[in-house]
Amino acid sequence: MAEKILVVEDDRNLLDTLKYNLQREGYNVVTAMDGEAALEVARREKPALIMLDVMLPGMDGLEVCRILRAEMTVPILMLTARATETDKIVGLEVGADDYLTKPFSVRELLARVRAMLRRVKMNARTEVVADAVRVGDVEIDTLRHTVTRGGSPLVLTPKEYDLLVFLSRNGGIPFSREQLLDRVWGYDYAGDTRTVDVHVRWLRQKIEEDPSSPSHLLTVRGTGYKLEV
Repeated sequence: MAEKILVVEDDRNLLDTLKYNLQREGYNVVTAMDGEAALEVARREKPALIMLDVMLPGMDGLEVCRILRAEMTVPILMLTARATETDKIVGLEVGADDYLTKPFSVRELLARVRAMLRRVKMNARTEVVADAVRVGDVEIDTLRHTVTRGGSPLVLTPKEYDLLVFLSRNGGIPFSREQLLDRVWGYDYAGDTRTVDVHVRWLRQKIEEDPSSPSHLLTVRGTGYKLEV
């Protein structure tokens, strides 16, 4: 069965272009042109991935992303005409897994889509045989796809979860930001490593007793990050 992708874009020409190219790759594409419609379609169709424009009429893409992330763990790829680092970070912080800055090539877009969907499939396959892992008072149950801290459930975005699972399976081993982009995001992110820093910061907020002085998710000076389990 073809994987379903929801494309949310208010530019009709771009929407049609994206839909055409995704369908040509074999995906089942559903669309929306504003925020309210995006929420309705996402809840009804339960897509495998959502491509979400930031600048939408009425409810903007950031608010849509925030609402969707509270309801589901579907991967979200933000599309933005804003090229500043701050705007990109805001998108990540409301729950997006990745972003593309307009204008972008169809080839790059399709590569991102394939990587995100491939990562979801890989996690589904490997987690069936994986055991629970403890990091302090945090327990990661990859069979049930749950994370708890002190027995209380934690709500993680898909990429926060992927990053935590990857680091926990490689406890104590330091990884550079570039390595984490390759292993967790599944592609070369063209040198923009801020994505990793944002996700590490938000993970620390959720799993550390004192996020400003972490005891598990550590920065390795001159290298990147490691997780002490």
